[in-house]
Amino acid sequence: MIAKTQFLRAWLSIGIQSFGGGAATLYLIRRTAVEQHGWLSNEEFTRDWGICQIAPGINLVGLTILIGWRVAGITGVVLALLGLLLPSVPITVALTAAYAGVQQLPLIQSALHGVVPATVGLGLLLSYTLLWPLLRASLHESRASLALSIALFLGSAAAVALAHLSVLAVLWGAGLICALAQWWWGTRARHTP
Repeated sequence: MIAKTQFLRAWLSIGIQSFGGGAATLYLIRRTAVEQHGWLSNEEFTRDWGICQIAPGINLVGLTILIGWRVAGITGVVLALLGLLLPSVPITVALTAAYAGVQQLPLIQSALHGVVPATVGLGLLLSYTLLWPLLRASLHESRASLALSIALFLGSAAAVALAHLSVLAVLWGAGLICALAQWWWGTRARHTP
């Protein structure tokens, strides 16, 4: 059982560092939960993030709640939410108020131009750290599972970027495809002598 103060301190650290948008915050949560404290494995984190993707609401808050519940039950949920939101809400309010007064300054505009590439870089790193355990698990299952995972990865990106399908439709469709594939492989395995 984890110490409540250690758990709260970890989430406060995430909340204080939550700059750069969702990808940066998700990376901080993953690094804390998987690498630093071992609350979840890579596979568990990726699965839980997938669950949060198909649920309505703010995905990062959902993931925070899910991790809090897994680690320390209802107490973990409360501590994780307090830790994530308590520092970031006043910081966001203060920065927004300050930004309103200086947003047109060339120095501020230049700084913002530097933030965007950094955020994209963090997003790419996050994508890699989420994709790698999935591909490894798929390869462990079978080559067909690996091929399906790669096809869904590329097909989902193309469906949203090129065909402009809704993210919800792509997520639910990918889930349906995997469920059907698992059913088909299971049926086939039971009928193969």
